[in-house]
Amino acid sequence: MVSLVVSLTVYPLVLKYARGHGIVDNPNARKLQRVPIPVMGGVVVYAGILVGSIILNMFMHSEIMVYGLIGMTMMMVIGVWDDIKDISATLRFVIEIALVTAFMELTDTYIDDFHGLWGVNALPAWVSYPLSIVAGVGIINALNLIDGVDGYSSGYGMLACMCFGLAFWTVWSMTMVCLTLIVIGALLPFFLHNVFGVKSKMFIGDGGTLMLGMLMTVYAFFALSSNQRCDSLEDKGIGLVAFVLAVLCIPVFDTLRVMTMRLLRGRSPFSPDKTHLHHLFIDMGFSHLGAALFILFINAMVVLVWLLSWKLGASVDVQFYIVLALGMAVTFGFYKVMKIQQNGGPLDEEGYPQGTRLWHMMYKVGNWTHREQKRSWRILRVLVDGLLMGG
Repeated sequence: MVSLVVSLTVYPLVLKYARGHGIVDNPNARKLQRVPIPVMGGVVVYAGILVGSIILNMFMHSEIMVYGLIGMTMMMVIGVWDDIKDISATLRFVIEIALVTAFMELTDTYIDDFHGLWGVNALPAWVSYPLSIVAGVGIINALNLIDGVDGYSSGYGMLACMCFGLAFWTVWSMTMVCLTLIVIGALLPFFLHNVFGVKSKMFIGDGGTLMLGMLMTVYAFFALSSNQRCDSLEDKGIGLVAFVLAVLCIPVFDTLRVMTMRLLRGRSPFSPDKTHLHHLFIDMGFSHLGAALFILFINAMVVLVWLLSWKLGASVDVQFYIVLALGMAVTFGFYKVMKIQQNGGPLDEEGYPQGTRLWHMMYKVGNWTHREQKRSWRILRVLVDGLLMGG
């Protein structure tokens, strides 16, 4: 509640500052908005997390929370700097590697155990250290790259916090549980403004997505470290690697797909384009919120299928293979199939394909998600732009 109230209170102040100083995301050929939008939403979320964490630390001190917060602070600063000045990708990578490595050293928490996957438990340092650095930097950038439609990154942040929070609850790691609740509280006001706001709309920006990426790295390291309480879940037959991969499914696999396709086309894996999963849903006629919710629903289904596989007695290896197969299917497979559907069907008078029946069916579903003119949507806009902004 504290983080939620702080986030609500800080939002109009940050919005005014961003507008006054021209810190906005301008539209261009690869972006989906049509007007400049303030891009400091990450600062709002960070303020809520910071105050909530400081209060929590008075009652439950945790080195992981303290050093994780320091890492999030650094990532937020770097992201805001990137939003304003466009720093080089190389410098950002160096900083990310340094922050992930520092967190590992200071907390002794990183991916050092496969928890029975392929019969492997403890990993040697020469494997666990580079693996953790690659995984941490990969997660940070995967979260950064999914920020393309309203409500996606903040909605995913809340979904992931709920999943990790439930896992931490089962091992009674209350500091980590409280941290997930703090993040949800800080994200919720931003989510409402980002999705329903017109005058109050703001993007989370690189500052927010990089910060969330660092937070997800902390969660993943905590879940896969032999030095933390999640290690006890191994005795229940839970595939911890499969669980973490299921929660991170769409950001990780979609980023791998996009980067792989860019490399195969002879381009830099970090060159911007419009080939992410959320761009596909926009092409299918979905609204921003519709695309975000549909993708989050898919990610949630992957987690539920993993949970069902564990409940049915699947081994740790089988749980991992199921999540891996689903991740490939809902990103690589789904994207490829729908692109084929888009470029198929009868040709128009100018020789352009009109799409198959499946494509048009998905387009009808997408059009249904455009609810901006409905009375309930207008009421939400009034509440968000008016009451929640103090108007």
